[in-house]
Amino acid sequence: MPGISGSVASSCLASVVPHGVDQRAFACLFVEHPMIATLLVGMLCVYLLSFTVMFLLISRRLQDEKMGMDVFGVGNLMLGGAYVLQLMEGAPGWSWLSMVNHTLTLCSLLAYCVGGARFFGRSTPLAMPLLYLAVGYSLLQILVNWTLGPVARYVLLAGTCAVSFVGMVAVLLYGVRSFARDLRGEVLLFAGLISGICVLNVIKLSKLLSGGFEALSMDGQFSMIFYVYMCSLATILPPSIVWLVLRRLTDRLRGIAAHDPLTQLLNRRGLGTALDACFRRPGTTARLLLIDVDHFKRINDNYGHQTGDAVLCGVAEALRASVRKDDLLCRLGGEEFAAICVGANEASALRVAERVRSSIEQAVMLQGPRYEGLRCTVTIGVSDSFSSEAGLAHAMQQADVALYRGKHTGRNRVEQNRGQSRINAALDTVH
Repeated sequence: MPGISGSVASSCLASVVPHGVDQRAFACLFVEHPMIATLLVGMLCVYLLSFTVMFLLISRRLQDEKMGMDVFGVGNLMLGGAYVLQLMEGAPGWSWLSMVNHTLTLCSLLAYCVGGARFFGRSTPLAMPLLYLAVGYSLLQILVNWTLGPVARYVLLAGTCAVSFVGMVAVLLYGVRSFARDLRGEVLLFAGLISGICVLNVIKLSKLLSGGFEALSMDGQFSMIFYVYMCSLATILPPSIVWLVLRRLTDRLRGIAAHDPLTQLLNRRGLGTALDACFRRPGTTARLLLIDVDHFKRINDNYGHQTGDAVLCGVAEALRASVRKDDLLCRLGGEEFAAICVGANEASALRVAERVRSSIEQAVMLQGPRYEGLRCTVTIGVSDSFSSEAGLAHAMQQADVALYRGKHTGRNRVEQNRGQSRINAALDTVH
């Protein structure tokens, strides 16, 4: 084949020939039946347009947060439309159908990129970039065809697609270490598949430069390999995208089940799961801080339950700002919270507890003249260390006893399990 070495052609052919089938016979079948390539393009259209419908239906079910499924549908629609136009236009050359085909092909790549960005939470516009690209690339095609001829227009598309795929692969490989760490395997699969189509576009570019339109002949081995690979992509990638959305949804449901909806802290179920993960590390111990908002009923009675909810959210923010990086926070229910100081000794746990108590006491929960007298304090009970999820129940009893001792001796204080009644005395022993 002009423009491609025999070894590359053989390896490409071997990748699509079933095991045990003679490659030369298979190659003859390609040459003798050029309609097979046309049938493959037709199958590719069916795949793309079918998954367009699926993506759009899924995006409707996702309602507000579509995770890029609507944009993936648009990308599939444009690429499927491009291949339909390819079937209609006949032999390669200059025609308005061919120009629209090339424009749709390039615009579909932009749509896939935007869909990927939206899947990962980036708010990326689609309509105006697509319009600018469509108009700009159409004008560029007219200019290139007028000045350099029709082959150059096909060279332009192959080169632009190859560069685009290189950019996609680079972004995906970067994402493995940053925004897509939780989807490492799936992202690497996408990068590998896109690398394959990138290589095929580079080969197409080389063949166009060396052999002109013969490179696009539908009865050639390269065209067969190209469209077999494209059909494989159309079969693998859309279900993989659906899988990613399902995984993201199940992860989100698992997160919802493990977190308090008001404060977004862990709930009891989430705390148990997180503790179980912590205690898998040998030698890990923890101490429990049981935190109760003082006179919370008065806040609800005097200011209303909406204000009470805002105070609970303010307490949660103060907790996040006061504990250490690896500590766990949980809303147990009502106005009661828990902090698990992982790996903390007695001194460290007391320091965290006092920091929590002080930050909540000094925090301004709500702004406005109506809330000038609104202040919030907490009483904290500190348990002894424990080293298993089963030990949490005993630690809860210890912290609960200490907490109620603090409630009966003045509130707004930290109490240890071992009976110190005031935080000042405890901190004296720490320092």
